[in-house]
Amino acid sequence: MSTPHPPDRKLDRDWTQPIRYPDPAIEHLDRRFAKIRIGSAAIERIWTGGHWNEGPVWFGDLRSLIWSDIPNDRMLRWCEDSGQVSVFRQPANNANGNTRDRQGRLLTCEHRSRRVTRTEIDGTITVLIDHFEGKRLNSPNDIVVHPDDSIWFTDPGYGLLSLDQGDPGPLELPTRVYRLDPHTGQASVMDESIEKPNGLAFSPDYKLLYVADTGASHKRGHPRQIHVFDVIDGRKLGSPRVFCDFGTASTDGFRVDTEGNVWAAVGWGDPDHDGVHVFAPDGTRIGIVHLPEGAANLCFGGVKRNRLFVTASQSIYALKLNAQGMGYC
Repeated sequence: MSTPHPPDRKLDRDWTQPIRYPDPAIEHLDRRFAKIRIGSAAIERIWTGGHWNEGPVWFGDLRSLIWSDIPNDRMLRWCEDSGQVSVFRQPANNANGNTRDRQGRLLTCEHRSRRVTRTEIDGTITVLIDHFEGKRLNSPNDIVVHPDDSIWFTDPGYGLLSLDQGDPGPLELPTRVYRLDPHTGQASVMDESIEKPNGLAFSPDYKLLYVADTGASHKRGHPRQIHVFDVIDGRKLGSPRVFCDFGTASTDGFRVDTEGNVWAAVGWGDPDHDGVHVFAPDGTRIGIVHLPEGAANLCFGGVKRNRLFVTASQSIYALKLNAQGMGYC
């Protein structure tokens, strides 16, 4: 696996000024990254002012990015046309991960209410799940949708750990990955082997599911990895295997492009690794988008679905690429 290096130039740049191309904060580790990177594109900081930004989702019909600012208990909206940011929802139950279903509706993981919700077209909110086998969910974290309309989400319990993330308390269920059938309301356990299942994403053919483990610190011997599972008949998972290891860094949320490359937000651990790490389908790290603060999650958007949006600690970053993201925009 390629070893990342700090960027050639410090990232404490003046974000109001132009950057000379090619942007030195975009690190090329493998020849496969060359066709993805656009030489005349630089990292942009499009907004700052959050506390812990998470769960970005692109709405192409609104030409807007919506994301969660968990500690500030709000969801925000950035408009591509105007560049303005406004409050989309507040309070927001310390919302975390977001995505859209195949009908274009917003799906949200809420920490404080310990549930997964759907925002209907008319703006009303439907609770999809908040209990499993008579016990409350821990605090749903990240979420994706399968072509059969099933909703897959992780439940690591971070909303129970601090006042900033939700309401502290004990976990009532094991930390798991769930599959929810929105038509029947039935949920099934897909995996409970990962200590802290966090970000998750399907491969372009939906035959693989990637899941990040953000469990105990590497100092206590727990590796920080993304695991990959075979998806069997869209309803079961095979045994996990390690897709990539982050060493002293740690990933959180991530997404997959249409070529199967995995774009992982990295934010905890070694500050030299803060940003987005890009992995080829074979698990080789091929590039890094270095950022001056830890990254929590990301998504693809824009008119051509080739603009990478990254929710970092306090800011939102964007970068145009010669790659397109999966998903429903």
